[in-house]
Amino acid sequence: MCGIVGYVGRRSAGPILIEGLRRLEYRGYDSAGICLLAPGTPLQTRKRKGRIDEGLAPLVAEDMPTGETGIGHTRWATHGPPSDENSHPHSDRSGGLAIVHNGVIENFDRIKERLLGAGHTFASATDTEVLAHLIGEKLEAARAKWPKENTDAAARPSAALLAQAVSAALREVIGTYGIAVVAAEFPGVIVGARRGSPLIIGVGEGENFLASDASAIVSHTRQVVYLNDYDVVTLTAAGFTVANLGTETARVQISRLEFDAGAAERGAFPHFMLKEIFEQPRTVENALRGRIDLDEASPKFGGLNMTLAELRSVDRIVIAACGTSWHAGLVGEYLFEEFAHIPTEVEYASEFRYRNAPLDKHTLLLVITQSGETADTLAGLREAKRRGHKALAICNVVGSTIAREADGGIYLHAGPEIGVASTKAFTSQVTVLTLLALLMGRIRMLSLPRGLQTLKALEAIPQQIERILAQNDRIREIALKYASAEDFFFLGRQFQFPVALEGALKLKEISYIHAEGYPAAEMKHGPIAMIDERTPCVILAPTDALFEKTQSNLQEIKARSGRVLLITTEGQHRLDASVDDVIHIPATLDALYPLLTVIPLQLLAYHIAVARGCDVDKPRNLAKSVTVE
Repeated sequence: MCGIVGYVGRRSAGPILIEGLRRLEYRGYDSAGICLLAPGTPLQTRKRKGRIDEGLAPLVAEDMPTGETGIGHTRWATHGPPSDENSHPHSDRSGGLAIVHNGVIENFDRIKERLLGAGHTFASATDTEVLAHLIGEKLEAARAKWPKENTDAAARPSAALLAQAVSAALREVIGTYGIAVVAAEFPGVIVGARRGSPLIIGVGEGENFLASDASAIVSHTRQVVYLNDYDVVTLTAAGFTVANLGTETARVQISRLEFDAGAAERGAFPHFMLKEIFEQPRTVENALRGRIDLDEASPKFGGLNMTLAELRSVDRIVIAACGTSWHAGLVGEYLFEEFAHIPTEVEYASEFRYRNAPLDKHTLLLVITQSGETADTLAGLREAKRRGHKALAICNVVGSTIAREADGGIYLHAGPEIGVASTKAFTSQVTVLTLLALLMGRIRMLSLPRGLQTLKALEAIPQQIERILAQNDRIREIALKYASAEDFFFLGRQFQFPVALEGALKLKEISYIHAEGYPAAEMKHGPIAMIDERTPCVILAPTDALFEKTQSNLQEIKARSGRVLLITTEGQHRLDASVDDVIHIPATLDALYPLLTVIPLQLLAYHIAVARGCDVDKPRNLAKSVTVE
């Protein structure tokens, strides 16, 4: 949640910060602000409630601050409602130090109480302002000691003092943070630190950057350093130094971003979400590329860091994930049990991290995350590793915290996903889960012919997705018929049940229509009481092994005047006369249908949301990456 960008160099920082914040706005858009500094001038802060184009941009257009060093922030509210006062950056009591912060300071109330007793006053309801005051207090103390301890007139105390003050304050903090700090007396210096909230350094020539997300800085540099927990970085135009709160030394490795600036732009599409829906033929191909061995009728991976013997010894899999990734994990449960006969459970990471779940030594934890920074999923990973269990990750962001801390894993290679409602990550996750389940099956009991059949069917999926996307205009027409509904049901059986959940989530996220996903047979156990002519039901009924059963559920809904939108296989017209609308998809294997049936649901949600005037890329109350509890 929230976004941070910082710049120090020779150029004017203001336009660079505003550009970076625009690229980060999908991470939080309650308010935005910047703070710039130049030698011999006070801090220049501009911040405003609302979207950047509604608040901050008009403000800086009238009065753009000057300076070659600055920090910026776009906010998703935790402590205190969206307001000008609660917007970042926040200052200490002197007004000479400013901070932007992602995360939650859990003991802020106790620190605030002590500071109030010492005469501090606060202008906001945020935990971040308390941290600013704490750092300011530590800076005052460090400044008072400096002349006594450092008599060398040639010494340059500025950067060292600011980093020392930040480190001293963070040692008193309980919680999570990604921060960037500037002080008027130290022009040309930014100090950043992280614990549990991502922060990266962008390495330039005669300039350097700090950001919570690579998309903010990729147009300026593709050389980055991923900071680890408890790292503290001191950034100047000439370079950077990194220390660690625990050891005072830190491991630093410069990496190259896999994507360029164009990948994080909309192009000709009106919304990122639509662009990312249409990218799925390519992103599924990317998830498959180099991972199929037809001679062995088996997938192959380079990053699992487990031998075949270790994989063969796994007798239980626990999948931990959140949101859309949890739905992909639920598809994975069916896949692992179908192909490998391995008992599999899917846990909400937010619950798994606190449960004392029994895990024996042959249990494999598999975490699924698009961002690689999801707070609950990361905590679940760390808990499992603490108990000595192997933990693998399915992740999209190279260099992310989960990708680095897992014992091994598989990258999606889907490129940056900017739309808050995940689309291409879901299909990439399901693709990778299918490959992994096939591998686990082939080293156990799955026959070569069935492995080969599945791999060839997987290779056909990208072209089949293209055929569904070609129906976009027709799906839009159908969506307009249902855009005024206030309740929806999504129904499916077996492999289609997780897709029903995902279809309902997409509609809820971006159109604010109440929607529920159910196993189709469960309608009779209560929810059918809600069925009437105003409540559309989307029924996922490809011609799989359970088609006849799902057909019976459809008739039960029609008998109660329910409106039905059917998703079924090409050539299947038996139910056309019984439903209000039908969307046909290409035929594939039962286990692979989720990769196809989800596409019309994504388009349906998108077009309904647009018809209702919703901002599909920035839905209310949501942000892209949940890095706080």
